[in-house]
Amino acid sequence: MIETVSDETFEDRVLRAPGPVLVDFTATWCPPCRMIKPVLAELATELAGRLEVVALDVDDSPRTAAAAGVRGMPTLSLYVGGRVVAQVVGARPKAAVRAAVEPFLPVDSSVAAAP
Repeated sequence: MIETVSDETFEDRVLRAPGPVLVDFTATWCPPCRMIKPVLAELATELAGRLEVVALDVDDSPRTAAAAGVRGMPTLSLYVGGRVVAQVVGARPKAAVRAAVEPFLPVDSSVAAAP
Protein backbone atom coordinates (compact mmCIF):
# COMPACT_ATOMS: atom_id res chain seq x y z
CA MET A 1 0.00 0.00 0.00
CA ILE A 2 1.21 3.47 -0.80
CA GLU A 3 0.68 5.94 2.03
CA THR A 4 -0.04 9.59 1.34
CA VAL A 5 2.20 12.19 2.97
CA SER A 6 1.67 15.95 3.17
CA ASP A 7 3.45 19.18 4.05
CA GLU A 8 2.67 18.38 7.68
CA THR A 9 3.93 14.76 7.69
CA PHE A 10 6.77 14.87 5.14
CA GLU A 11 9.56 15.61 7.59
CA ASP A 12 8.69 12.76 9.97
CA ARG A 13 7.67 10.18 7.35
CA VAL A 14 10.37 10.89 4.75
CA LEU A 15 13.25 13.03 5.99
CA ARG A 16 13.51 11.21 9.34
CA ALA A 17 12.69 7.74 8.01
CA PRO A 18 15.10 5.00 9.12
CA GLY A 19 15.30 3.55 5.61
CA PRO A 20 14.95 4.55 1.96
CA VAL A 21 11.69 6.26 0.95
CA LEU A 22 10.58 6.73 -2.65
CA VAL A 23 8.32 9.79 -2.89
CA ASP A 24 5.88 10.00 -5.78
CA PHE A 25 5.25 13.71 -6.33
CA THR A 26 1.90 13.49 -8.08
CA ALA A 27 -1.35 15.28 -8.93
CA THR A 28 -4.87 13.97 -9.46
CA TRP A 29 -5.15 15.75 -12.83
CA CYS A 30 -1.93 14.21 -14.21
CA PRO A 31 -2.47 11.27 -16.64
CA PRO A 32 1.16 9.99 -16.45
CA CYS A 33 0.83 10.04 -12.66
CA ARG A 34 -2.16 7.72 -12.89
CA MET A 35 -0.25 5.48 -15.30
CA ILE A 36 2.67 4.97 -12.92
CA LYS A 37 0.60 4.24 -9.78
CA PRO A 38 0.31 0.47 -10.50
CA VAL A 39 4.06 0.32 -11.16
CA LEU A 40 4.77 1.94 -7.80
CA ALA A 41 2.33 -0.38 -6.03
CA GLU A 42 4.13 -3.39 -7.51
CA LEU A 43 7.53 -2.04 -6.46
CA ALA A 44 6.25 -1.32 -2.96
CA THR A 45 5.18 -4.95 -2.67
CA GLU A 46 8.29 -6.44 -4.30
CA LEU A 47 10.70 -4.31 -2.26
CA ALA A 48 8.79 -4.41 1.05
CA GLY A 49 11.21 -4.23 3.95
CA ARG A 50 13.83 -2.55 1.79
CA LEU A 51 11.90 0.45 0.42
CA GLU A 52 8.90 2.47 1.49
CA VAL A 53 6.86 4.16 -1.23
CA VAL A 54 4.73 7.22 -0.44
CA ALA A 55 2.78 9.73 -2.51
CA LEU A 56 2.58 13.50 -2.10
CA ASP A 57 -0.06 15.48 -4.01
CA VAL A 58 1.68 18.65 -5.19
CA ASP A 59 -1.57 20.63 -5.19
CA ASP A 60 -2.38 19.66 -1.60
CA SER A 61 1.21 20.11 -0.37
CA PRO A 62 2.79 22.91 -2.41
CA ARG A 63 5.44 23.85 0.21
CA THR A 64 7.09 20.44 0.10
CA ALA A 65 6.85 20.19 -3.68
CA ALA A 66 8.46 23.62 -4.06
CA ALA A 67 11.19 22.84 -1.53
CA ALA A 68 11.94 19.61 -3.43
CA GLY A 69 12.22 21.53 -6.70
CA VAL A 70 9.49 19.52 -8.41
CA ARG A 71 8.88 20.96 -11.88
CA GLY A 72 7.20 18.05 -13.67
CA MET A 73 5.04 15.14 -12.69
CA PRO A 74 5.33 12.48 -11.82
CA THR A 75 8.65 13.08 -10.11
CA LEU A 76 9.95 10.11 -8.15
CA SER A 77 12.57 11.09 -5.59
CA LEU A 78 14.43 8.54 -3.49
CA TYR A 79 15.33 9.85 -0.05
CA VAL A 80 17.99 8.19 2.08
CA GLY A 81 19.04 9.79 5.33
CA GLY A 82 16.91 12.84 4.60
CA ARG A 83 18.43 13.66 1.21
CA VAL A 84 17.61 12.85 -2.40
CA VAL A 85 19.98 10.24 -3.82
CA ALA A 86 18.11 9.36 -7.03
CA GLN A 87 15.33 10.87 -9.10
CA VAL A 88 13.18 9.83 -12.04
CA VAL A 89 10.94 12.34 -13.83
CA GLY A 90 8.01 11.16 -15.91
CA ALA A 91 6.19 7.86 -16.17
CA ARG A 92 8.77 5.11 -16.68
CA PRO A 93 8.60 1.32 -16.88
CA LYS A 94 9.00 -0.60 -13.64
CA ALA A 95 12.45 -1.85 -14.66
CA ALA A 96 13.69 1.73 -15.13
CA VAL A 97 12.38 2.88 -11.75
CA ARG A 98 13.77 -0.20 -10.03
CA ALA A 99 17.18 0.27 -11.69
CA ALA A 100 17.30 3.87 -10.43
CA VAL A 101 16.56 2.98 -6.79
CA GLU A 102 18.07 -0.49 -6.38
CA PRO A 103 21.71 0.67 -5.84
CA PHE A 104 20.60 2.67 -2.79
CA LEU A 105 18.55 -0.05 -1.08
CA PRO A 106 19.77 -2.29 1.73
CA VAL A 107 20.72 -5.81 0.71
CA ASP A 108 17.81 -8.24 0.72
CA SER A 109 18.69 -10.55 3.61
CA SER A 110 16.10 -13.12 2.50
CA VAL A 111 18.18 -13.97 -0.57
CA ALA A 112 20.86 -16.49 0.26
CA ALA A 113 24.32 -15.77 -1.02
CA ALA A 114 25.63 -18.11 -3.69
CA PRO A 115 28.28 -20.55 -2.43
